[in-house]
Amino acid sequence: MYDLVVRNGRVVTPEGLSYCDVAVDEGVIAAVGSKLKGRKELNADGLLVLPGVVDAHVHMALPVRGDRSSDDFLSGSMAAAAGGVTSMVDFTVGSPRTDLVQDIDARLETAAPSVIDYGFHCEMVGWTPGRENEIPSAIEKGVTSFKFFTAYGDSGRRSDSGALYRCFSKIAETGAVAVVHAEDDDLIRSLTAELSDDEKSSMTVLSRTRPDICEGAAIDQAAFYGEVTGASVHVVHVSSALGASRIEAARMRGLDITAETCPQYLYLTDQVYRREDGHLYSASPALRGEDDGEYLWGCLGYGALDFVATDHCPFTSEQKAWKGSFSDLPYGLPGVETSLPLIYSGGVATGRIPLETLPVIMSQAPAERYGLKSKGRLAPGYDGDLVLFDPEARWTARAEDLHMKVDFSPYEGMEIQGRVITTVARGEIIYSEGRHLCEPGRGKYLFRNTRD
Repeated sequence: MYDLVVRNGRVVTPEGLSYCDVAVDEGVIAAVGSKLKGRKELNADGLLVLPGVVDAHVHMALPVRGDRSSDDFLSGSMAAAAGGVTSMVDFTVGSPRTDLVQDIDARLETAAPSVIDYGFHCEMVGWTPGRENEIPSAIEKGVTSFKFFTAYGDSGRRSDSGALYRCFSKIAETGAVAVVHAEDDDLIRSLTAELSDDEKSSMTVLSRTRPDICEGAAIDQAAFYGEVTGASVHVVHVSSALGASRIEAARMRGLDITAETCPQYLYLTDQVYRREDGHLYSASPALRGEDDGEYLWGCLGYGALDFVATDHCPFTSEQKAWKGSFSDLPYGLPGVETSLPLIYSGGVATGRIPLETLPVIMSQAPAERYGLKSKGRLAPGYDGDLVLFDPEARWTARAEDLHMKVDFSPYEGMEIQGRVITTVARGEIIYSEGRHLCEPGRGKYLFRNTRD
């Protein structure tokens, strides 16, 4: 008899839909079959059974402009659990004054209250050539992905060409992954400098100062350094048709390059900047046009984009109070709790994405890219991370009904089809029918090894 059996569900895998049971023993999936018996059983009749979502791009308690993103690791992980997310990958807080191992140790302390499993990407902020040996040291701590900004030079976060080349070379040598926020900083500065004072006071010009060409150019730069060094490259939050097409072009040249997009770039457009509350939608990359969103949906459907992540970085309306210019705002949107329902509703329910693609883009692909070897699949030997999902439930997104520590939702008032009913993490029911059933600190650090 197994510890837990999920019975009578429609189990969704990349191979298709199966009517069967899933058994978990000692936190690990032990069997997938029929008539399995458990000491505890969940009836999933009428529900989809999916692997726990792996959100590989979140920002909990992120220091920004003397403030912090409004979700810490406890509130953010509880919101994630309510959205079917059982694993997340956050970021260290890089600094010219600390080395990568110090950054990891500091973040481990901050992340300890999490209720779901968590790992990190190392931010390479302040990293300079000559410090290459920090990369193997970080890998020994279980971090195998390293984040670079090609923008934000004014705040010191940008990596110049020398840092990119030297670090990509070491990453190639170690088998790690270079993770890139791709926006061309020089172009952003040039376009911003052209604005009049009146234009700078308008939220609508944000997308003009960070256009799609800015994303495409930076993707080409990252791809080039990946090509000449042999480094594996992953591009985060691809927001435009042009950006996605540059990923495809690089892949056609044989590069090991992957990319993600986010729900906000699939659902929202730059028209929201014209609203009275348009400043609440500040994010980078900027939101694009409707045609870009449709193109990105198509890329997810046929594999040109590899997976969905949220870039969850919430701020309250007070934190985003308008101060006279888009440049004075913190950038980021909430999303860790709503991603699975949104992708089901806008993707599967509309026919844009086949049902069997859902577990790939939400779980399997991010787990594989980042070496989370026990995550992302509903198969024996993998962690017992499961989501019971009602594909017929219809609900209206309202910030007051969600668990993220933010007082607005980018999707406020939107009708959504599909809802998380129960979330199981390593065999433990951590969320069910609106109630959290877990204690702070139950999440485990996901120590990763470089790929074989």
